[in-house]
Amino acid sequence: MSLPSLNTPTYNLTIPSTKQRIKYRPFVVKEEKILLIALESENDQEIADALKSIITACVTTKDFDFNKLATFDIEYIFLNIRGKSVGEVIDLLLVCPDDNETEVKVSFNIDDVKVKFEKDHSNKIQISDNLWVEMKYPGLESFTNPNTKVESKYVIEGLSNFFE
Repeated sequence: MSLPSLNTPTYNLTIPSTKQRIKYRPFVVKEEKILLIALESENDQEIADALKSIITACVTTKDFDFNKLATFDIEYIFLNIRGKSVGEVIDLLLVCPDDNETEVKVSFNIDDVKVKFEKDHSNKIQISDNLWVEMKYPGLESFTNPNTKVESKYVIEGLSNFFE
């Protein structure tokens, strides 16, 4: 006799940068625990590994490749997975930048979050009349690589707000 399989709903989502359609499911308790343990460690690499593990497990599309995603794609996919898993509304407590004391409670619906591209957006930069450079969106490894000078604490602080 085989073990019973979980029947979880699946949802569709379009990846903003590639326009690829994917199917995903909500994360389960095991995956939420992986993320919470990684957040408690405050280690960038463990948090990145947990995100990769959770997104890879929850996206059910066969040709999905996490390593080709831009950071904003990862955040967008994770937000949608989190929305279907925990709830679509996130309550945040923000500190006013004017006095660094006043706290303001803000709620927003994850379904309202969209990635916007300007009409003239391009990943190509013209150097001269006949020379162009094609850029790539940074991936998650840009934030966890010790040789990269990008400050990643904001990504980690933002993630911790989703579980309070």
